[in-house]
Amino acid sequence: MKKRLFTPGPTPVPESVMLRMAEPMIHHRHPEFKEILSRVNQNLKYLFQTEQPVLTLASSGTGGVESTFVSLFSPGDTIISVNGGKFGERWVKMPKTFGLNAVEIKTEWGKAPTSEQIMTALRAHPHAKAVYLVHSETSTGTATDVKALARVIRDNSDALVCVDGITAIGAHEFRFDEWGIDVCVTGSQKGLMIPPGLAFVALSSRAITAMESSKLPKFYFDLRKALKAHAANDTPWTPAISLIIGVDASLMMIRAEGIENIWRRHKRLALALREGLGAIGMKLFSDSPSFAVTPVWLPEGVEWKAFNKTLKGKYGITIAGGQEAFAGKIFRISHLGYYDELDMITVLSAVEMTLHDCGHKVELGKGIGAAQAYFAINP
Repeated sequence: MKKRLFTPGPTPVPESVMLRMAEPMIHHRHPEFKEILSRVNQNLKYLFQTEQPVLTLASSGTGGVESTFVSLFSPGDTIISVNGGKFGERWVKMPKTFGLNAVEIKTEWGKAPTSEQIMTALRAHPHAKAVYLVHSETSTGTATDVKALARVIRDNSDALVCVDGITAIGAHEFRFDEWGIDVCVTGSQKGLMIPPGLAFVALSSRAITAMESSKLPKFYFDLRKALKAHAANDTPWTPAISLIIGVDASLMMIRAEGIENIWRRHKRLALALREGLGAIGMKLFSDSPSFAVTPVWLPEGVEWKAFNKTLKGKYGITIAGGQEAFAGKIFRISHLGYYDELDMITVLSAVEMTLHDCGHKVELGKGIGAAQAYFAINP
């Protein structure tokens, strides 16, 4: 059986990237590696659409976000965090661990934060040092209009605009410099199409200035050390060499396709998949759907464990389930990274057949036909 991965992280790794990572090990302090890292540093700027430095850390995306909390702020500082899912919740809990005053803007799962909510929080906390936004909330498949909210924050405060772009970078339009973003973090196992283990942190000049007065304790996640090493195309600690070689290959693929083409491809795949799911009666979970992942409600009478067991065991398809209160009620299909039109047709076919196997009345081929029609009229 050929196994196929449709989770929003890890995502599939291109064969050419895997082959690069399988090459013999090299030393990270030799010119050969510095040449690779120099190219990665430049291509990361292209990915984020910035002229500012983008740092590469040996950690998950969560470690990347932690590095921003400990490197930019001091004990007692107030930050505002939007919590609309499992990851937004994390950006409320984590800063409290470091003695920061985390003000929570809580939104219903599946709904994006509004400008009014941001303004209300800024008025109540005019001295807030930062606002943390989740561009694409993985747990709910919900996208936030980061461009609009960044403008609200910039026009009404001195707070840094900090973005969790972990499942957004590479899937959604994102322009770090043009939109006035100060911090953005993403992870390697998402739109960058390599295994887990790297975080990438983009920093504006305002964020770099804030680092100079930070008094929180830090060592490994001290972005000042990472920034100093970055200037010399180096790293402060032993890097994940094979992963950086892999991201070098994946970034060259991204360059070749073109970032705007990649944004369009993700939107097109997401909309075609949703046409197909809608054609067989499935309902979207989010009011503001992400182009990285599509969560849908399980049809009434279909039990999640049986559905997932059949989908994976019989058809080799791995998807993601719901979390917290929505465990067993929704499931999530990824189209983030290394996917094309036929991948969407494949997963739709498997969903149709699995629903049929689970005793749910479904017209086989209807969802596939709807997706194919969308692709045909939206080349």
